[in-house]
Amino acid sequence: MQCVFVQIKTALGRAYDVADALAQREVASEIYSTSGEYDLMAKFYIEDEEDIGHFVNRNLHDIAGIERTFTTLTFKAF
Repeated sequence: MQCVFVQIKTALGRAYDVADALAQREVASEIYSTSGEYDLMAKFYIEDEEDIGHFVNRNLHDIAGIERTFTTLTFKAF
């Protein structure tokens, strides 16, 4: 499995709605509210053979209130 972090920029005032919608899908390991340019950060464990772009498109981009995402791939946990 590969670990991927996705930062999520939401429409103004929609961070909690987006976090709730994402949590209901039960695809994220963890979801955090954050400060700065992005409003949320979610941690996902994705099967090695899964296409990350398709996973993000399928599971995040159709949630109302998401304006933009930024995906970070990880290599090794210490």
